[in-house]
Amino acid sequence: MYGYGQPMDGGAAQQQYAPPQQPGGVGGYGQQAPAYPEPSPPSLADAVRAFTTGQLSAEDFQQVFATSKVYCPRGDNPGFLALHNTQQPVIPMFTSLKELRRYAGKESKYFVITGAEVIDLLPTGYGFVLDMEGEHRMVFDAKAVEQMVEFAMRRMYG
Repeated sequence: MYGYGQPMDGGAAQQQYAPPQQPGGVGGYGQQAPAYPEPSPPSLADAVRAFTTGQLSAEDFQQVFATSKVYCPRGDNPGFLALHNTQQPVIPMFTSLKELRRYAGKESKYFVITGAEVIDLLPTGYGFVLDMEGEHRMVFDAKAVEQMVEFAMRRMYG
């Protein structure tokens, strides 16, 4: 019987395991480390602040929103929880778990999706509000959501 790393010819020569060599570069795939790291995209909370203060365009905000995590409170059944005590029904969403906990409490149930999934899954006729209890609360009514859907479609399909 031959053990791992033992010669199959039964000889006395000892072989040692050596991990395979990775091609040069970062991560072993021939990539060179960039001279300057790419700037990280702004967080959703940063984008909300910049958008509400006029420092970020609607298109740039939507690009950040589409790729960001959004925290949504949930009930016992799957789906969004909606507030109906507003002019139009809105769904509360949050830029972080901290913001969600501030609104819904420490033990609240939630799920996390991307902004793009929000736009795809939001029921027709509903808007949403980001960071309801936050300093830079943003409300998107149903018409604004329709515009976000149209913008996403134009970006995706031209």
